[in-house]
This record gives sequence, structure tokens and C-alpha cells, in this order.
Amino acid sequence: MTTTLMAIGTKKGLWLATSTDRQAWTLSEPHFLMQEVASVGIDTRGGRTRIMAGVLSYHWGPTVVYSDDLGETWSEPEQGAIKFSESDNAAVERIWQLQPDSAGRPGVVWAGCQPISIWKSTDYGEHFELNRGLWDHPHRSQWGAGFGGAAAHSVVPSPADDTVHVAMSTGGVYRSDDGGASWAPRNKGISAYFMPDPNPEFGQCVHKIARDAVEPNRLYAQNHHGVYRSDNGAETWESIADGLPADFGFVMLSHPHHSGTAWVIPLKADGERIPPDGKLAVHRTDDSGSSWIRQDQGLPKGEYNAVLRDAAGVDTLDPVGVYFGTRGGSVYASADEGESFTEVASHLPDVLCVRAAAVVGS
Repeated sequence: MTTTLMAIGTKKGLWLATSTDRQAWTLSEPHFLMQEVASVGIDTRGGRTRIMAGVLSYHWGPTVVYSDDLGETWSEPEQGAIKFSESDNAAVERIWQLQPDSAGRPGVVWAGCQPISIWKSTDYGEHFELNRGLWDHPHRSQWGAGFGGAAAHSVVPSPADDTVHVAMSTGGVYRSDDGGASWAPRNKGISAYFMPDPNPEFGQCVHKIARDAVEPNRLYAQNHHGVYRSDNGAETWESIADGLPADFGFVMLSHPHHSGTAWVIPLKADGERIPPDGKLAVHRTDDSGSSWIRQDQGLPKGEYNAVLRDAAGVDTLDPVGVYFGTRGGSVYASADEGESFTEVASHLPDVLCVRAAAVVGS
């Protein structure tokens, strides 16, 4: 029997939801109550399920914890999973992203953190090493902080080769062609209208990026005003915002099997950051952004809470499940690629991260 597991990270803890049909859900009691969980990774490589969570205790600081028994027990390294050395004169403030690599690189997990840095684990997320190529980059002193902080929030490894893309607020998109040894900005075509030069080499406030499942050189980006696609590994970007009710937002999801399918959740402009007209909706493209389909069946008609960048995810089932949560603590699930949604939970703390995966068991 296949069970779908959804992990919901919030400002005040982690909830786990399970379902056998993606319609009726069972919600756990909170894990890590009163601790912020800004990132979750579910790793199903190698025939097992490992849940990783980036937990922030305001007393003890941030760390990565993991569970191999669906949340029954949790472990963490005694000395912490992610720590700068004394010579770096820095301290990890928040873990924004936990991204398992492809099945071809077993054990590899990437983490994106604040201050802007990325880290690599080769033991399924138990210990991480700082990526020196990005940390020592000459641009680093010029990267700024977005409204939520200085974050490396998207780490997107390619399944085809050693290419890795990272997006940060604020610095834009950077690409490595050698597995992270060296990095170069890749932002041509993405606007930074708020800067003296609206088309800088770097400094864009990219909110989220995702890679196409079939075409590894095709990427999608949700920017601070702007929705973009690249067909050449981020060498250049072009706008695909036409047809959307707003070009602002935080979410960018791509279909895990089909090329050209992606989802965004538009928000109104900077001063309000609410769904346009107060009506929550997901928008899907099946043609790489040439057109968009509004999807709101089952969603509330009046909603004034935002959906944050990692508070949305997809599973790998067929049809694909789409999941997201709001800052008002409501969580929604779709078992039909966004055609209709079911409310899974309500009145949770601010939802920061949502991840889902199929778990095969008895």
C-alpha cells in the first residue's frame, strides 16, 4: 500500500500528515513545538524514507534533525549538523533549504542557509560541509538581505551532470558547472527595477527557482515582480508573466515527470502581498509559460494570507499531488495536479515549508 506523507513546517513546530488516497488525511501532534521549522526534506532514495528538518530553537540555535521512522524518533549530531569554523567569523542563523540530490548521487543532500551560504552532506543529511566556492565568492560582500533575511533559499542540482543552480535573496541566480567548486551569476533578462541599474549582473531578488523535469537546461523563476523561464541553463531569461493576474509571488513548482508544466501562486503587489482580489488561486502552465490556467476549486473565496516560497510542494505520484500552506495556517492538498483542492489542516501557525512524498509500506 502506498501512503502519502506530507511534512508541514511552521513558525511553531512541525506537523506530519498521512493519507492513502490524498483526500482524507491524518494529522500528527506537533513535533518541536515552539521551534521554527523553515525547511524540510523528504529523502526516499535507497528504499527508505528519511525526513530531515531545519529546526531553529531561539535558545539553542539552528540545526538539522532527521527521522527514519516517520517521526517516531528524531536524531541530530551531538556537535550540530551545520556549523561554521571559527576562522569564518560567522554563525548559521537559519536553515532555509534541504534538498536531496538525484538518485545518481546517493547520500548527497544540499542545504541553503542564512547568512547566504550552501552546504553539502554526503551522509544523507547527518553532517554538512560549507561550500567554499560560494562562501569565498568575490560578490558575497555585495549580496543583500531580502525582507525575510539573507538567504540561499533554492538549491537545484541537475540530474544530468555536475551543474548546480542556487538562488538567493538578494543576489539572484548563480550557476556552478563543476559541482559547486566555482560559481558565476546567471541573471540576464531578470529585472531588478528597484536598483539604479535595472539590469545588473547580480543583485536581483529572485524568490524561487525550479528545474524542468525533462529538459535539464530549462528553469523557471519567480522574481520580486516577474515570472521567467530559461531554456539555456540560466544563460538568459525571458518573461512568462503574461496571462497571470499578478507577477509577484514566492512559489515556483515544476512537474516531476512532464516537461513544460509548472505552478505559481500569484500575490498582489509589494504593499499588500495578498491573493489578487482576496481570492486564493494556483495557476498552472502546461506549455512552459505561454499560457496559464487558474485553479481554485476547493479553495476559499476570501483569503488574505500569503503563501511563502517553500510553503508549497509536489509529490511524484500519477497524477501529481500539489500541496501548499498559508501564513494563516491553512494547508491544502490536490490529488489531481491542482484541478481541485482539499483542506488538510487549519489554524496552524504560519506555514513556512511543505513537502510531500509517496511512502511504500504494508
